[in-house]
Amino acid sequence: MLWIMRFSGFFSAAMLMVILSPSLQSFPPAEAIRSSHLDFHLRQSVPLSLSDSHTRFLFRRSPSYRNAEQCSSSDSKFSGRLGVCDPSLVHVAITLDVEYLRGSIAAVNSILQHSLCPESVFFHFLVSETNLEAVVRSAFPQLKFKVYYFNPAIVQNLISTSVRQALEQPLNYARNYLAELLEPCVRRVIYLDSDLVVVDDISKLWRTNLGFRTIGAPEYCHANFSKYFTSRFWLDKRFSGTFLGRKPCYFNTGVMVIDLVKWRRASYTKRIERWMEIQKNDRIYELGSLPPFLLVFAGDVAPIEHRWNQHGLGGDNVKGSCRNLHAGPVSLLHWSGSGKPWMRLDSKNPCPLDSLWAPYDLYGHSH
Repeated sequence: MLWIMRFSGFFSAAMLMVILSPSLQSFPPAEAIRSSHLDFHLRQSVPLSLSDSHTRFLFRRSPSYRNAEQCSSSDSKFSGRLGVCDPSLVHVAITLDVEYLRGSIAAVNSILQHSLCPESVFFHFLVSETNLEAVVRSAFPQLKFKVYYFNPAIVQNLISTSVRQALEQPLNYARNYLAELLEPCVRRVIYLDSDLVVVDDISKLWRTNLGFRTIGAPEYCHANFSKYFTSRFWLDKRFSGTFLGRKPCYFNTGVMVIDLVKWRRASYTKRIERWMEIQKNDRIYELGSLPPFLLVFAGDVAPIEHRWNQHGLGGDNVKGSCRNLHAGPVSLLHWSGSGKPWMRLDSKNPCPLDSLWAPYDLYGHSH
């Protein structure tokens, strides 16, 4: 169980207290599953070695985590045959790339550490580089996961310039294509950014009641929604009229629960792509992959408690200054913004809250 206590004054700091539950014993390794459409790319790529200068990463092996006794478990042979289609699984999608790999590994480690049923979590890794699977396998030998190749060419001509170059990377847009990339039997997925850690049982987020809506996320209706779009957007009724009859609120797309059945049925990927095409010609927003989601879903989002996205810990999109925790309980810490905890820790100039990310970092040699 994890408790976070916040003390405020002229300067604020956060203190993390971790009380470990009884040790979870190791279990026989479960072979990771690889997406069939990625096989060709993997065969063509150079095998990963510790000296591979492209990856530049050495990760310690994560401890083994077993399901608690109260976890529902089906017959292991039957479950093995079902694979990714096992209905008892919790599905989590995260991108993997060289720049943010350290964050993705920490995110996975945090989810496993705090899950009551870690063996029941299945990870879907979205990649545009084909030599990262071995890194994941070495850090998490028993992890249930599958790798999906996302071709950057799919969105290359749809991406417009943004306030920060990192927001222009094609892999940022892979979340738009989860319904196409994942198997039809995967009916729901939790999408998570790579710059966060989960400090609560992920199954609680998984059980979010979406009702008739397609996505769920923490909403922030006090935020100035108009700033996410240009004056040209608001002055042109062809564009701003999309929000007529809706009460749009800002939400962060780094933490979402998505009903993939409803998404596929309504062809939401095409709707998002249409707004990206309009942006190329009319410049209706300045940020990267967020505004198209707001245009399609804002005002029609199933609300999730704010505890599941304590975002903005990376500061703004330019300076990446230090931020404090928002008031209230915490289940997920998110370093959205330009400041990333691993970079600030390595530079010996961390923010106080970066110390909350550090315990999940597996980067470096074994001691």
